[in-house]
Amino acid sequence: MTTAQGSTGFSDHLEELNELKEQAWLGSDPSATDRQHARGKLTAHERIEQLLDAGTFTEVETLRRHRATGFGMEAKRPFTDGVVTGWGTVEGRTVFVYAHDFRIFGGALGEAHAQKIHKIMDMAIAAGAPLVSLNDGAGARIQEGVSALAGYGGIFQRNTKVSGIIPQISVMLGPCAGGAAYSPALTDFVFTVRDVSQMFITGPEVVRSVTGEDVTHDGLGGSDVHSDVSGVAQFSYEDEEDCLADVRLLLSMLPSNNRELPPVVRTGDQADRRVDELLDVVPLEGSRSYDVRDVIAETVDNGDYLEVHAQWATNLVCAFARLDGHVVGVVASQPSILAGVLDIKASEKGARFVQFCDAFNIPLLTLVDVPGFLPGTDQEHDGIIRRGAKLLYAYCNATVPRISVVLRKAYGGAYIVMDSRSIGADLAFAWPNNEIAVMGAEAAAEVVFRREIAAADDPDSTRTQKIKEYRQELVHPYHPAERGLVDDVIDPCDMRSVLIRSFAMLQCKDADLPRRKHGNPPQ
Repeated sequence: MTTAQGSTGFSDHLEELNELKEQAWLGSDPSATDRQHARGKLTAHERIEQLLDAGTFTEVETLRRHRATGFGMEAKRPFTDGVVTGWGTVEGRTVFVYAHDFRIFGGALGEAHAQKIHKIMDMAIAAGAPLVSLNDGAGARIQEGVSALAGYGGIFQRNTKVSGIIPQISVMLGPCAGGAAYSPALTDFVFTVRDVSQMFITGPEVVRSVTGEDVTHDGLGGSDVHSDVSGVAQFSYEDEEDCLADVRLLLSMLPSNNRELPPVVRTGDQADRRVDELLDVVPLEGSRSYDVRDVIAETVDNGDYLEVHAQWATNLVCAFARLDGHVVGVVASQPSILAGVLDIKASEKGARFVQFCDAFNIPLLTLVDVPGFLPGTDQEHDGIIRRGAKLLYAYCNATVPRISVVLRKAYGGAYIVMDSRSIGADLAFAWPNNEIAVMGAEAAAEVVFRREIAAADDPDSTRTQKIKEYRQELVHPYHPAERGLVDDVIDPCDMRSVLIRSFAMLQCKDADLPRRKHGNPPQ
């Protein structure tokens, strides 16, 4: 009899608990869910369900509520306080997540809201697992004043503390204004959705009042702005579903933390597969363009790769791919855009990618077909020297396995910067049509033989002869191999198998840098 009464009493408690959790799930205003869906947006819980493996999400602090008073806040104390936090798995591996709930206070951050985020970030650090933030909030909660601002400070401090220790991914699924925009900027990757994502420090109203410029929210800080112009976002999508699917894809290619290697997946693609198609992809003539992404697709497992910053600084391609199931980071000159030259944006794009790969034990493959750095007063005045040096610094500082392949040409300082042997590449290969030199034979002949050409009875004929002489002496494919700057000149069709064998040999590479607090990279 006692057992029955106890059971009945406990059932009452469970019923109350279930009602409270259902209220937290639905939100304080059921119509807010309809408004969220009407905007083409999912709710916080729906987004988490799409991101994580089915049935694996464990929520924490579901019943947390704020303690603020004034401005009517004491009468509005919804559960979760506008942010859903917890953990689950992606492809069976633990991932921590927090998601702003725009239905509650517009997702604005207050003291309790921030403390929930701080807690889940600390848990991710302790567990050594990736952290994903699903951002859809209106910034600091004005009614809570400086307490809200301090909450952001705690997030920024943790973003910085774990940089290079666990992967951090920000997914922009709504507005992100003011100081709130700095947290995504501190993370490793930013995902955006067109017509949904917006990021800016000062909104259109402030811009209009201060500068007189009339601009929309999307025109100021929409998805296309940050994926194509500013470079803040690495990925851009048409809808939330595709966006979250690629977040899962990226997580599946990254280690959980900097003490682990990326997960190995058996793809079924043969390691010794010849790639005869490469002979048709890359033209022999150095002046003809081609899409280096075709080279990547033919070389990596099953042609699958995930390009990073696909719309920004497109004269350099950065991507994650697999070779024999092992993840590699690919940095490649793109001859179809600006002939593949390096400029300010490409250098910064490449540097950031190289630094990430080095931090998380991802080997680097560099495909080189570069005529040099982009000339011009704009580049020089905007700091190509210090900003171009970022890519050089990143490569020189990287201790992961590094292999470079010259597909066609590599001239001047750009050859050095694109992971040449002289800055620490473990192995350097070249195709048999390569041209590695200070500059092209035509330009070099004009400098070296300027006086002879000018004094000749037939300058054009002399110029042609001198170009031929220079090419035979210094620009032939085997000149760098003779001097040990290229480890081997390889058949393009064998590139895949050569790379796989070489990376396998380098898998246990040990190349720690001298002890220091940190370097001082060019800014």
